[in-house]
Parts: sequence; structure tokens; C-alpha cells
Amino acid sequence: MGIHARAAVLLCCVTTVLVARAAEIPTADVVEADDPLPPITVTADRPDRWLPDKSKEFDESRDRDLLPKFGASIFSIDEQDIETLPQGKNTPLDKVLLQAPGVSYDSAASNPDFHVRNEYANVQYRINGIQLPDGVSGLGPVLETGFVGNLNLLDGALPAQYGLRTAGVVDITAKASFEPGGNLDLYAGSWDTVSPSVEYGGSAGSTQFFLTGRYLQSDQGLENAMPTADPIHDRTAQSKFFGYGSTIFGDSDRLTYIAGASIGRFQIPDLVGLAPLGDFGPSASSSTQLNENETDRLFFGILALQTKHGSLDTQLSIFTRYASVDFVPDVYDDLVFNNVASNVVRKSLASGLQFDAADRLGDNQVLRAGVGFGVEQTQVDDLATVLPLGINGVPLPDPVMRNDYDSKHGWNLGAYLQDEWTIRPGLTLNTGLRFDELEQFVSASQLSPRVALVYKPFADTSLHAGASRYFTPPMQAQATPSKLALFQNTTQQPAIGLYDPVLPERADYFDVGVDQQLLQKLSVGIDAYYKRATDQLDDGQFGQAVVLEQFNHGRGFSRGVELKLNVQQGGLRAYANVSHEVTEAQGLVSNQYLFTNPAEFAYLANHYAYTSDAQTISASMGSSYRWGASRASLDAIYGSGLRTGFANLDHVPGYTQCNFALAHEFHAWKNRKPLNLRLSVVNLFDRSYLLRSGTGIGEFAPQYGPRRGLFVGLTQQF
Repeated sequence: MGIHARAAVLLCCVTTVLVARAAEIPTADVVEADDPLPPITVTADRPDRWLPDKSKEFDESRDRDLLPKFGASIFSIDEQDIETLPQGKNTPLDKVLLQAPGVSYDSAASNPDFHVRNEYANVQYRINGIQLPDGVSGLGPVLETGFVGNLNLLDGALPAQYGLRTAGVVDITAKASFEPGGNLDLYAGSWDTVSPSVEYGGSAGSTQFFLTGRYLQSDQGLENAMPTADPIHDRTAQSKFFGYGSTIFGDSDRLTYIAGASIGRFQIPDLVGLAPLGDFGPSASSSTQLNENETDRLFFGILALQTKHGSLDTQLSIFTRYASVDFVPDVYDDLVFNNVASNVVRKSLASGLQFDAADRLGDNQVLRAGVGFGVEQTQVDDLATVLPLGINGVPLPDPVMRNDYDSKHGWNLGAYLQDEWTIRPGLTLNTGLRFDELEQFVSASQLSPRVALVYKPFADTSLHAGASRYFTPPMQAQATPSKLALFQNTTQQPAIGLYDPVLPERADYFDVGVDQQLLQKLSVGIDAYYKRATDQLDDGQFGQAVVLEQFNHGRGFSRGVELKLNVQQGGLRAYANVSHEVTEAQGLVSNQYLFTNPAEFAYLANHYAYTSDAQTISASMGSSYRWGASRASLDAIYGSGLRTGFANLDHVPGYTQCNFALAHEFHAWKNRKPLNLRLSVVNLFDRSYLLRSGTGIGEFAPQYGPRRGLFVGLTQQF
């Protein structure tokens, strides 16, 4: 059966269920023609009175009935939590997520520059319940923090509606605005950083809207390649936009429309003291003259219709997304220092639909079902300038060009059915079954059972346990096969001539945890998990182009435990998280040509070794205190160090970074909204620390955390 036939069958089934349910919804009695008409009373509510309540009702219905986080481990961050961070809404979204348990810091080249429970970039983003399709390996976060009204990080044993990327779900609810107004913000400081932004929102009738835009320029766009205070050749210019609107029709329907854009231009940081390889150009040259650059683009649009009719809730959404990466080398100097200069262009156009439905069958049971379908067209072009090899294998100083181009039309299809049953008050069982099918460079499918049990013996105590089967496809643009024959007898000739296709990862995941509320002001939680996988996915930067390539380990496992604590008392907010995690894998079963060390390749074939993204201990903490119109904020992260060395047998030294801020709210103009002044310090104690050494698996160059930076933020509300 072809893809279109499968999609038609699924949509027909869903339509049949909806029609059957609609037939059960009672209709108003028909008034006979001879009956006197009843008096008509017209009442009008001001939109600014009913719209906030109605919008909140739709949001709660979506999160509670349609797309619940049942059985998952959840860490929530709301708009106020973001505001109390030292950098406030100027904190990049990836740095906001570093405050969650089990999240560790990595360089921007890792995309995203954080890891959830030691996994590679196996994270999905959802906006108002709608999953965004994958990107193509850009630099840094593409979503703007300013539009976040509430953010939940979900991990663990996820319910059946969550498929594809399952290490973590960044579930964002966009800000909603009803009173017309917004703010202008200017953030500036070290490394010639200047970042103006604007927000505006309001409502008109039954429609609400919110818009935000930001521009950023800085001399430190990516992590410094050296431990110095100021990086060399690291300038960036970034523009981001996000727009949200929704219109409520009657009491039962809401139409939501979302659009976003991100354009980022990055210089690739240079190292001091690299020696030319001696095969091309002069024998002495400065590596600070390298001029590599990258431009990333992302545009997306979403249209969603949410309905509430009787006991039936639905949401139908359609989406489209265009993403591109263009890495431009310094041809001459890359040949001098690397023997290759690769101009890598990746383009991807993805579109699809998502449908979710929930039917409350009674007081104790909810039946949910859904289907998702996505198509993606990718183009990957590696225009490489290389040196030919002579008869004796010595490179010749006469560059040649090789163009490795591939285009692929792929698709994925997913459907799920799940049943939530309240066995008795405080005890709920959720069972589900998910089916996924994939057609990319490989064809694969899987039927995945999910089960979770939540027990609340007391009002302030919640225990959860779950097991999930996962099916994770490779990212199409990062799994494109290479035409190795093009590079035979050149300096790009692989040391290992194997190139099996990248496979989807299949895994079993088990998670248990407990959350306890103490004294109404203090909450604590503990969560433990274990994952075992076959064809475990991983990625890395193999070569001078700052783009990621995926490959599979034959098998792997992860295990860990996380602790979290949160306190809120008057003007005090404080939290602390710590996790201990181990992730290891054995064997290499796809894209083997990426590995340049045969001894390391042979070692990994017979030994379990840590993956490159594995960090044993990760911790975060933060606190803020508000008195009157002033607030002080502090946050910190700790990492025991990512892996490095032969077969990742070692790790870089541990590190700590603290950030601090003082903020004050001024009422400088009578009858006007306040002006907020914030003084922020990044890396308060100016600790120099290494994130990546450049010697681990899938690493090319070292990256260091930021040195101390001083910033001023001004926010004027209007």
C-alpha cells in the first residue's frame, strides 16, 4: 500500500469517528411554525472581559484533555521564571533550558547546544501543541525567548502522542495578550553586543495577537576557540521574528495562526598557532587569517483549528517550514591548514499535518487518537576543493574540485491510539499504541506500545512509572550518503571505506519518579530512568565545515537519576537540580567512513565507550529575591566535563559558571508604564573552562565557555 493510500485510510477512519460522535451531540428542539416565538434577549460582553477566560479555557482543555503530559517527567518554566533569570528574556532559549534537570551544556555547533539526558540532538519543539519539523543543523537557537508564555520540558516515558524526537519535548505555549501594549528593550554590553527587541500584543473583538522581533549583533556569536577573553573572527548578526494570533468563534472553535523567521550570520572562530600541513601554500602562515562563515535561515508557518463539542476535543493543524545552511570556506587558507575546503549547502522544505482528538467516555475514561503526516524535500551539496594524491600517496599542490550533490524526497507517517483510565480516585493508568513509518534513504516502520501509571496517595504526593517503545528516524539532511568514489586518490579519501545507510534508532525506555510538595512552599522530586537501544543514533562534526553528520552505534544504553528542588516564599524564588547519568555505546554500523582513525574504529567495534555527549554529573541552581521595585538574581551551572580523547575514554575538566543581575523598576513618567533597568554579569568569577577539546569522537576544534561579560538592559513598557 502506498503512502497516499495509507494516509487516506487513516484520515477516513478519523473522519468516521468524528462523524459518529457528532451524530450523538444533541441538537436544539425544532420550533413549530404555529408556535409563538419566544422573546429574544441580547446580551453583549466586552471582549476584554470574556476573551481572556475563554482563551485560557481552550489552552487548559488542550493541555488537560487533548495533549496531556501523562506519566512524563515534567519541568516547567513560566514567563515570570524567565524574567527572574539574570539576563531575563534576553537569555537565549537554550540557556533557559540549562536550568532544567538532566540538561547539559554544549557548544553551538552541536545544534542544539544542550543535551537532554546525554542524548544527541534528539529533541522536538512544540508550539501550542503543534510539533515543528526538524531543521538542518544550524548554529545556536532559532526560536526567540521573548514569545514564551510557558515552557515545559518533557522527558522520560512519554505517552503515545509524542513520536519521532523523544529524548526531550520542549513544549511551548506562546504568550497571549489582551490589553493593547508591549515593550521596547535594548540589551548591550561586552563583545560589542547590541540587541534591540520589541513586543506588541492586544485584542480586537474575539481575536488576540502577539508579535515580537529581535536583532542581535556581537563579536562573540559562537563559543571561543581559545581561552582568551576576546575571540578572533567570531562576529554574528541575527534577526528573529515571531507572530501569534487566534480567533475564537462562538463557544467551541478557535483558529490559531503562527509564523516565525530566523536569519543568522556567523563567523567561525579562529585559533592561534596552527601550523600549515605543508602540502599546499607557504610553509609558514597565520591561522588567524582563516575566514570561514556560515549563514542559517529558518521560516515556518502554522495554522491550527481547535474545537470543543460536547465530550469531544480536536485540533487539526497544518504547517510548513523552510530551513537552509550555507557554510562558506576560506578556500586558500583551508587548503593550507586542512588540505580540504568544503562549501556545504543544505536546504530543506517540509510540510505536513497533525490531527489529535480526545473523547471523554465518562468520568473515569478518556480515549485519544491522532495522526501525523510530513513530507520533506532536502538538497545537500558539498562542493569540495581538495588536493590530488600522487602515485606514492603524497598530496600534490594542484587543487581539484569535487561536487557531492544529493536530493531526496522523503516522508513520515505516524498514528496513535491511547486510553486513559482512572482505576480509582488517585490511581490512573494510561496505555497507548503508536505506529510510525518512514521513507527516506531507508524504509522502516515500527509499532510501539506505551504504558504509564500515576498514583497520588495524598494531595501533595505524586508517583509515576512508565515504559515506552521508541522509534527515532535520522534527520534526513544529516543522513545523506556520500559518494565516496568522487574522493578516491584525493586528500578527502576516507581511511575506512564503509558507508552503510543511517538507520532509525529503536529503543526501550523505563522511567519512575516521585514529586512531593512540602509545607506549601517547597517541592522536591526524584526521577530515575534506563534506556536500551539498537542502532543508537549519534552525530558529530567530521571535518572543518561546521555541520553535523549522523551515524549509528550498533547498540547502547543510558541510565541516570535526577533530583530537583523548588522554593517560593514571598519575594524569594529558588531552585536546584542535579543529575548523575551514564551513556555508552558499542560498534559503528553506518557512515563508517566519517571515522579517520582505524585503531579507534576497531576499539569501538568490541568495547562499550562513552558517547561524545555524555556528561556524568550536571547541576543547575538559581535564586532571586524581590523587594519593592528591585530584584537580585543569581544562577549557576556545573558540569563534570564532556568526553574527549581516544574512543572518548577521558573527559575535559569540570567547570562552574555563575551569572548575576540587579534590576530596578522606575516610574519615571506620571501615568506612564514603568522603565526597567537591569545590570547583568555573565560568568561572574571569570572562570575559563573548556567545553570541547577537539579530540573526541565527532569533534574538530576546541570550544571554550564565555569569559566574564557585563551587560545593561533597558525595557520600557508602553
